[in-house]
Amino acid sequence: MSGWDEGAVFYSDQAQFPRGGGDPDQGSLTRHSALRKFKEFIRGFNGDKGDFPYRESLVHNPDHLTVAMEDLDAFDAVLSDKIRKAPAECLPLFETAAAEVLASLRSKVAAETGEMEEPVTGDVQIFLSSKENSVSMRSIGAEYMSKLVKIAGIAIAASRVKAKATYVTLMCKNCKSIKTVPCRPGLGGAIVPRSCDHVPQAGEEPCPLDPWIVAPDKSKYVDLQTLKLQENPEDVPTGELPRNMLLSVDRHLVQTIVPGTRLTVMGIYSVYQSSAAQKGAVGVKQPYIRVVGLEQTRETNSTGPSTFTLDEELEFKDFAQRPDAYAKICSMIAPSIYGHSDVKKALACLLFGGSKKRLPDGVRLRGDIHVLLLGDPSTAKSQFLKFVEKTAPVAVYTSGKGSSAAGLTASVIRDSSSREFYLEGGAMVLADGGVVCIDEFDKMRPEDRVAIHEAMEQQTISIAKAGITTVLNSRTSVLAAANPPSGRYDDLKTAQDNIDLQTTILSRFDLIFIVKDIRMYDQDKRIASHIIKVHASGAAASKNTDTVEGENWLKRYIEYCRVTCQPRLSEKAAEMLQNKYVEIRQKMRQQAHETGKPAAIPITVRQLEAIIRLSESLAKMRLAPVATQEHVEEAFRLFNVSTMDAARSGINEHLNLTPEIANEIKQAETQIKRRMGIGSHMSERRLIDELTRMGMNESIVRRALLIMHLREEVEYKRERHVVVRKA
Repeated sequence: MSGWDEGAVFYSDQAQFPRGGGDPDQGSLTRHSALRKFKEFIRGFNGDKGDFPYRESLVHNPDHLTVAMEDLDAFDAVLSDKIRKAPAECLPLFETAAAEVLASLRSKVAAETGEMEEPVTGDVQIFLSSKENSVSMRSIGAEYMSKLVKIAGIAIAASRVKAKATYVTLMCKNCKSIKTVPCRPGLGGAIVPRSCDHVPQAGEEPCPLDPWIVAPDKSKYVDLQTLKLQENPEDVPTGELPRNMLLSVDRHLVQTIVPGTRLTVMGIYSVYQSSAAQKGAVGVKQPYIRVVGLEQTRETNSTGPSTFTLDEELEFKDFAQRPDAYAKICSMIAPSIYGHSDVKKALACLLFGGSKKRLPDGVRLRGDIHVLLLGDPSTAKSQFLKFVEKTAPVAVYTSGKGSSAAGLTASVIRDSSSREFYLEGGAMVLADGGVVCIDEFDKMRPEDRVAIHEAMEQQTISIAKAGITTVLNSRTSVLAAANPPSGRYDDLKTAQDNIDLQTTILSRFDLIFIVKDIRMYDQDKRIASHIIKVHASGAAASKNTDTVEGENWLKRYIEYCRVTCQPRLSEKAAEMLQNKYVEIRQKMRQQAHETGKPAAIPITVRQLEAIIRLSESLAKMRLAPVATQEHVEEAFRLFNVSTMDAARSGINEHLNLTPEIANEIKQAETQIKRRMGIGSHMSERRLIDELTRMGMNESIVRRALLIMHLREEVEYKRERHVVVRKA
């Protein structure tokens, strides 16, 4: 009999408040006593520091209050259990209690008449938060109906803000009597009575059935917005489409979420009648979640630092102190692939990433490292991409031919029921805070490739389509793999012809590796024996779980480093960087002067920033707060063997030509000049065919054309199909 003689007022609650849904064990907590307990909780809950957190929070923010379920558990287990089982009944009580407590905490104010009276308080919205694990979207079924659930995912769409009535004011057509009907919260509607309860007097006409007219201006409204929440990409089973769930948010939660944000949501699993099309199936309803608490997950990744145990942290710190930590991490990257040690080091840098910086004027400098692997087929490029996809905390894998610009950035879609447009994020948005692996990068249509320029450097995606103008975040690293235009890397061609990507996209890559398939007896033998070993031990290794543990450990370590460590450059390292950068620019200028052609890969300020990011990520692997000179040296070495090597690659004027070949080339040039007058043009294929018929070697003819092109005697037109002879 809790709440029996409170305040010496005797009352019976049997008429006004029916017991909780006829449930015998819920009946022990009446609405009145629940209200009293909620008030006690807000007023009297003691925090860790001995303060009253909820009372103070309510005074500072009078319109909303965030309550942790753990605190409610500690205060009264029965109460928190009731909230979990019947949240739709308890939350209005909780909000009433909060409003009453707020009114009592405020001092009385003088009215116009001079008398002291109670201050007027508005509604207080209660947000719930909890540290328990979230439930998978696939496992939520009928057993969760009307209960409190916690799920995580990515917001992929947000609707416009609508007004939702909380109380509808109805007026009778006949007798003009007014009635107020409460509306169900969420996406539910109001239940309007069929008949008017006015008793007709003698001679008066009785009110007909359905006499009500809604008076919209006299009703009460709150803001309402619907969101679409999609499963996190890492939680989707292979080969399945990601599921999504409809969410409804109201009042202070409206317009706090943009598409592409990772969320953890506490809400009530409810149902609504979806549309008039389903009128026949009365019992079939659409599920949705009415949100009662939102939490945006951290910028870095979906799991905050709290998820690391003390043992793990100690183990990671011990590992970082080891002198061979860098070598050990590189040996863990794609262990089944033979050789390519520099590519593995670059991928380690990409996984750890540099430090994000925000300048005082609001400019953001990215910390993500982009890597391009360009080269011959069967040099394990796609295997590297698959490994990074498995190891990075957040990763999306796509192939160039199967990706469109909208699929990579974002698409505007029209909702079938409400006919309004909304945004859906693509691969770059879903991988926010992780890595996007793009295979077959050269097979993409050029207009689709242009779509990711902004995402790579500014780390945002701007959309202006169908009346939607917005900016989405895409703080991701890009790892791309491509083949040269002719399928294989051709040493007879210049670097420009081999790489054949625009300089605008090339300058955005921090490291560009040219992976060649070199035919050498010793190396071929070693690679062959390595591959045979991998295949032979593959059957045995599939039973052994050791490799999986290694992968998981690396994933956790990368996550830990990214969350806890943000290194900066030391002064000496910065000075060394400056001198080296100036030296590289000098060399490139000299090379351009000598050959009369600019380098295929421009060395710009972006490349200087790339070396800074590499130095920071090398320091991050060791959990060092400062990047020192040795880190800068290693970063320069990586930069030299990748991007600088690529810029210098290809044919170098007339070097390494034997006298015989030089003579043949001269003959070929004479024949070309004979066939083509100055200013005339001819198909390259036809020219080569004619000269090979005369008994000349095709590669010699190509080389002669190249040398004439370098001397600017001939020019290529129409994507190198047509040769034009210049004066």
